[in-house]
Amino acid sequence: MTISIGDKLPDVEFKVKTADGIEGRSTSDVFSGKTIAVFGIPGAFTPTCSGSHLPGYLSALGQFAEKGVDSIACISVNDAHVMKAWAEATDADGQILFLADGNAEFTKAAGLEFDAQAGGMGLRCVRFSMLVDDGIVKDLHIEPIPSQAIETSAEKLLTSL
Repeated sequence: MTISIGDKLPDVEFKVKTADGIEGRSTSDVFSGKTIAVFGIPGAFTPTCSGSHLPGYLSALGQFAEKGVDSIACISVNDAHVMKAWAEATDADGQILFLADGNAEFTKAAGLEFDAQAGGMGLRCVRFSMLVDDGIVKDLHIEPIPSQAIETSAEKLLTSL
């Protein structure tokens, strides 16, 4: 069952690569007491994710802050090393929180997975965006076509704030 507006985020542990190594960050560590814009992607370094989805959120950081959003997070079924490399390669490191969901624990618990085995990519996260306030989903958009980032763009999420 797919997560819905009004639902509490599933309690999982994300991985984040820091200067000290790989660290776990629980859902409550990331979301408690904060308003966070979240976008989920099928994979770091993939064309739509790198070409439009991430850049849209990166360029809208100030607009989200003006609307009371504390931070922006990106979730993907990639490992923490890949997420860190992608953050660095896109100059988004330190500006957006990159949350690795390498075992798809969040993705599956939220009902946001899709099977991309036909393309050799295994289990992936659907492309989504959501506004989360203190761990509760306040707004949710799921992209109907995985190769696009229209319904889940930063611009679309900003209009709902």
